[in-house]
Formats: sequence, structure tokens, C-alpha cells
Amino acid sequence: MATKTLEARFEHLSVNDGNDPVQGGKSLSKQKDKGSLSTAVSIAGMGATNQTASTRNHLLKIALQNTNEARTNALSPPAKETEENASQASGVLYEQPAPKKLHLGMFEIGKALGKGKFGRVYLAKERSSGFICALKVLHKSELQQGGIQKQVRREIEIQSNLRHPNVLRLFGHFHDSKRIFLILEFAGKGELYKHLRKEHRFPEWKAAQYIAQMTAALKYLHKKHVIHRDIKPENILMGIHGEIKISDFGWSMLKSGSQDNFYNEKVDLWSLGVLTYEFLVGEAPFEDTPVMTHRRIARGDMTIPSFVSPEARDLIKKLLVLDPEKRISLVEVQQHPWIVKHCIKAEKASQRVSNLKDSK
Repeated sequence: MATKTLEARFEHLSVNDGNDPVQGGKSLSKQKDKGSLSTAVSIAGMGATNQTASTRNHLLKIALQNTNEARTNALSPPAKETEENASQASGVLYEQPAPKKLHLGMFEIGKALGKGKFGRVYLAKERSSGFICALKVLHKSELQQGGIQKQVRREIEIQSNLRHPNVLRLFGHFHDSKRIFLILEFAGKGELYKHLRKEHRFPEWKAAQYIAQMTAALKYLHKKHVIHRDIKPENILMGIHGEIKISDFGWSMLKSGSQDNFYNEKVDLWSLGVLTYEFLVGEAPFEDTPVMTHRRIARGDMTIPSFVSPEARDLIKKLLVLDPEKRISLVEVQQHPWIVKHCIKAEKASQRVSNLKDSK
């Protein structure tokens, strides 16, 4: 099977689970406000306490309805016409209107989706367009105290230039005297970590589809010379259709042309192996006391339970190789029998459902 065909399948693969608790757009209203949402960092509230419960529920319903990706352009400024094109069109150069300045008053704030050490994320709606998004709020004073100003700048710089179905979009950002606001894509099903904890471990078909999507996303990032460096369930969100989205680019880095870099993209391949193990087993492969975990990693001391299939076991072992240069590549991951087996099965099942709908 051609690599490009596989990649196209993986990028748009969503996971459909018959036992999924999200039904009729109601699950979001049952989510707890508290959580370590990976797009969030903990601050005090934003003054949304005056919002009524009915307004928040209304926002949640809108959020579930407005999942068409075409609406993601609502917050983007119109493309600027070049001088050459303008002169060809009319012979006269017209002054383009200045992009609309973003500010907090443009948004209707809903419930808190999650919080962390430095901020909180809220469900929000842009008033003029009705565009549903997640608004991540950071306090400048806390960022300064934590010494992570550069980390936040790097996150904004990197994430705002990424466009992939399995990477959380950053649509824009603005700030006032005390806070920084990031306008993020709304991931309707929240943290993948919470789903993993609820199920303890994922069935192999689901784990394979998640890893396939992760592989497609990482392949895109590496092509853009971006190394994530912090791949883990807490930093992965789920869209409303079950598709996964990598978030939290605060620890990411742009790879330069220098050969002296301590890190290269192989570090994400190791993390992908750890993630595969964790999806299938329910815990990290080298989990122990901090000292022993470090020693076990250094020795490659890992035991894969017998309930893990031979195909999945083979992929884990080919990713968790101590020598970075000997790890399987992302292209080889996409072509691995375990990935192909479960992703082709899911695609055929989806096609059957589609054909049934078309015949009615």
C-alpha cells in the first residue's frame, strides 16, 4: 500500500465507539470544571461568575453543533490582496482595511473547561460570528514568577503556524495589561488522559487508530522541523468525533540545521512507543520510583504483558530502542502490520455504514 494513501487515511481517521458516553450532545454539560486540560495553565476566574447556567448550557449545545471545519476561518483576517493583483484588477490601488483588533469583549465566556498551574481554559463564543472556541487565559505576573515567558512565546510562535487535523489549532492571541489570551480550537471530548483512566486501557483497535493519527501528526510536525518533546496522554485532546489532537507546544523546539542539537525528532518516536504501551497496558512501561524509573529506562528494562498482541508487541519494541538511530521511522510505523490491520478494518466498517446511508 502506498505511503501517501496510508497517511491520508490516518490523518482523517476518527474513532467511533459504540459504547461512547457522548450521546446527543449532552456529555459536555456533565464534565467537571476541574481538570488538568493540557491546553490549560491555573489562574483565578475571569469574571464569568455572572453568567447563568442556561447561558453556559446554550454555549455547550452550540459547541457540539458547530464542528464544521470550514468555520475555523471565522477568526482569520481576510487574505490581503497584493499590489500587483489589485492593479491588474482595476488599475487603482485601494487601501486594505486594518485587521480587526482582538479583545476580550468580543467573546461570550462559558464554563471553565480545565485548569493547570498557570492558567485556565474556558469555552467561548465570538459574538459577531458565533464561532465556538476555547479561550486559554494566562496571567503575566504568574508566567514571570514561573520563569516561563519564553516557553509561552515559543508555544504561540510554533502552534499558530500549524495546520493539521490531528494538531490543535491556535487561531490567534491578544493581551491586556495583566493577561495573555490564546484562541484555541475547541476539542469537544476533552483530554484523552481522562478517557484512558476511565477505560484503564484501550482495546487494540482503538489504540492502533490513535497511534496512527499520532504518527500522521508527528510526521507533519517533523516535516515542519518541529519536535514536540512532551508527547503524553495529558497533552492529547479529543475532538467531538473522537479524533485526537496534539496540544501543549510549550516544550516544543524548532530544529535548526546544526548537527550539534542534543535533541532530534527521534525523541518523539521514543514517546510514541511509550504512548503505545500506555494505551494498551494502562500504565507507563518503566514506571517505578523516580530513581528506579531512570535506571530502568537506561537499561531498557521493560516487560510487556502477555495480553498484548504479538503485532503490537513488535511495534513497541521497535520504538523503545535505546539507540535513537535504530528506532523505527514514522513511515515504517504507518506501514506496520498492527497499524494497517486495525485502520483498514475501521475504514471498511465506516465505508459500509456510508454505503448503507447512501442506499436509503
